[in-house]
Amino acid sequence: MQAIKRWGETWTYLLPSFILTLVLGIYPIIWAMRYMFYDYSGYGEALYIGLDNFERVMRDEQFWNSVWNTMVYSVGKLIITIPLSLVLAVILNKAFLGRNLLKIIYFMPTVISTAVISIVFFVIFNSYNGILNQLLMEYGIIGSPIDWLGIDYAMLTVILIAAWGAVGNYMLLFIAGLQSIPTDIYESAEIDGASPVQRFWYITVPMLGPVMQMIIMLAIIASLKGYESIMVLTGGGPIGKTEVMYLYVYKLLFPVSTDSPVVQQIGYGSAVGFTTAIIVGIITALYFYLSRRMNKIY
Repeated sequence: MQAIKRWGETWTYLLPSFILTLVLGIYPIIWAMRYMFYDYSGYGEALYIGLDNFERVMRDEQFWNSVWNTMVYSVGKLIITIPLSLVLAVILNKAFLGRNLLKIIYFMPTVISTAVISIVFFVIFNSYNGILNQLLMEYGIIGSPIDWLGIDYAMLTVILIAAWGAVGNYMLLFIAGLQSIPTDIYESAEIDGASPVQRFWYITVPMLGPVMQMIIMLAIIASLKGYESIMVLTGGGPIGKTEVMYLYVYKLLFPVSTDSPVVQQIGYGSAVGFTTAIIVGIITALYFYLSRRMNKIY
């Protein structure tokens, strides 16, 4: 009887989350997977077409362009975010006046809406009357406005903005990892004459290994799935230069601009979304495999 009571109490706590996961997570996935095999625009009758949607995915140059853009965006974001987060964590892990305020400032972008941040940066990077161009021209650094959201600089701009928004989150995770390292190790190394750089490379980095693996995994997944800021800033343009995978899927399922398909393509969008999920899963699995291999080596 006592076991039944405990079982009932457990499910009383778990049931709300279970229902939300089922309704908002599992059911939409099953619903979308069903329409992968149909020609369905959201209106009228769905026509079963078998694997035609997946054959179309293989021939879709716009989709594979979005895959390439996603890889460029993800690698660029990781190259900037991870080292910068680690450096900031090492600096802010030391005791000095105002470090808690700096932690709050760096973490603030994480809790602000992505849409709001993107609108603010759109004002800053606007080609014609943007704040950045005005400042650069005022100080004589440039002679004419730079089209930061144009063909040449759009990808770089969205990468920098994404990195700015992610640094604070990973910085706090690195700080948590740094605080788990015993101070005795640093004291012993300092007595032995190790310089700050040597202590960083031979003590801090190796002992942050497990934390760094987790942070890199989270950063990879977030980069591959990110599209909200790009949607607000460029809409995937110009001419598809910043269109990433999940933004392309969004446009297929919810066309809201002139660059989107004329009608909803729920069937094809579901097939593209499933293919995108497979790509993300393969990259994540590859990272897990490589990280385990590194653990065995070191």
